[in-house]
Amino acid sequence: MTIEVPAPVPAPESALSQSQYADAYALSRRSSLLATGGLLFTTAVWGTTFLVVKDAIASVPVLDFLGLRFAVACAAMLAVRPKTLAGLGRGGWRHGVLLGLVLAAGYAAQTFGLQTASASVSGFVTGLFVVFTPLIAAVVLRRRVPSAVWAAVVLATVGLGLISLHGLSIGRGELLTVVGAFFFAVHIVGLGEWSHRNDAYALAVVQIGTVAAVSLLLAVAGNGLGLGYGYGYGHGHGHGNGLGHHLLTLPSSAAGWASIAVTALLGTAAGFFLQTWSQARMPATRAAVVLTMEPVFAGVTGVLAGETLAVRGWIGAALVLAAMYSVELGGRRR
Repeated sequence: MTIEVPAPVPAPESALSQSQYADAYALSRRSSLLATGGLLFTTAVWGTTFLVVKDAIASVPVLDFLGLRFAVACAAMLAVRPKTLAGLGRGGWRHGVLLGLVLAAGYAAQTFGLQTASASVSGFVTGLFVVFTPLIAAVVLRRRVPSAVWAAVVLATVGLGLISLHGLSIGRGELLTVVGAFFFAVHIVGLGEWSHRNDAYALAVVQIGTVAAVSLLLAVAGNGLGLGYGYGYGHGHGHGNGLGHHLLTLPSSAAGWASIAVTALLGTAAGFFLQTWSQARMPATRAAVVLTMEPVFAGVTGVLAGETLAVRGWIGAALVLAAMYSVELGGRRR
């Protein structure tokens, strides 16, 4: 007698697809968490260097400082990966230069504004990019913004105000910083659209190099004409008094060069690579809310440096964290 052994029953196609879906979802969640962590690290660096920048531009013109900062960052990134631009296509170059021009406008406006606005007010006003980002995305990209993101925008804005706002007076510095916040929001939206199409490292190098080139060209042009953009106010360092002055002002102390190194290597090279990489893995509006942690880190740095943070400041920090948490929950449900 021959006993027939039944053939194994193949797993239903639906079961396989469910398993594959679960694996893909877990991978997506890990990538999302890494992206959020990368942005958090970036905001920590940016928040802790606010005072560093304000001190640096007291002795070096704004455009000179920005040119040196971004040039050093670009050179460092190219030294790490010399052939990184070889595989970047024409579209990647175009996207990188456009994003770099927007970024240059944002940093110039913010840093010029920081000359006359206090660091706390500048931090709050810069944080308004979280409000501008969903508005720009809705108008330009014609995309519906989820209600959870709008709620997070409100929470984050109120929280930022409680942390940083101490008697806001509308002046030249504040208005320039509002302009900077708008350009930062445009950059976030553009990066969200283009970062996933290109290598994150190469795209970051092109953006940073563009900011360096624009800043240095304007600095040399302005200083060569004796305009001395963003420095002096009668301090007598040879700017603003006529022709034939230094084309570029370099830091005159070790502390000045340390400021360039910290902001270039951590705040710019590492920061913008992580932002570019992270934004390829999350929506722009969600990234904007995560980036509102920057003033929170700035506040913590101030406390560690001897400043006091009032009760309303801690409440504001809690609201910003709540905004981030609500966006994260919204992302998990989707």
